[in-house]
Amino acid sequence: MTTVYDFTVKTTGGEEKSLQEYQGKPMIIVNTASKCGFTKQFKELQKMYEEYKDQGLVILGFPSDNFNNQEFDDIDETVEFCQINYGVTFPIFAKVDVKGDEADPLFTYLTNQKKGMLTEGVKWNFTKFLIDQDGQVVDRFAPQTNPLKMQKSVEKLLVK
Repeated sequence: MTTVYDFTVKTTGGEEKSLQEYQGKPMIIVNTASKCGFTKQFKELQKMYEEYKDQGLVILGFPSDNFNNQEFDDIDETVEFCQINYGVTFPIFAKVDVKGDEADPLFTYLTNQKKGMLTEGVKWNFTKFLIDQDGQVVDRFAPQTNPLKMQKSVEKLLVK
């Protein structure tokens, strides 16, 4: 059975990183954009990360430019923007496509596991996928869903 642990992603420095590194930890995988109306969700994601990281939660951000070119061209600018404006300390990865023929295999897998309300693919920036400790996609949250509204779902997966 395929899990998110079977995927490799690129870091902002271009190195390959296996998601196997996060095995046994609940995760939120989110496609992000620095110039989007939902960009303020970085603040809530960071708050949740700080509150639950010691209980195992990992948040992985994947910048994407698929929706109206709302991401910086330079990944270093993206990371700096997230850190300076929202205090982001959770991992941000290299920019990826999250839909279409060039979609990153991880996002193809995620959207195949949990379809959206109106679309199978990622509809917009800040679509959030909740992954359990076994690497299975257990929930999907719409772009407009404030990350703090995910807390009850996240808490069910945390190490007690």
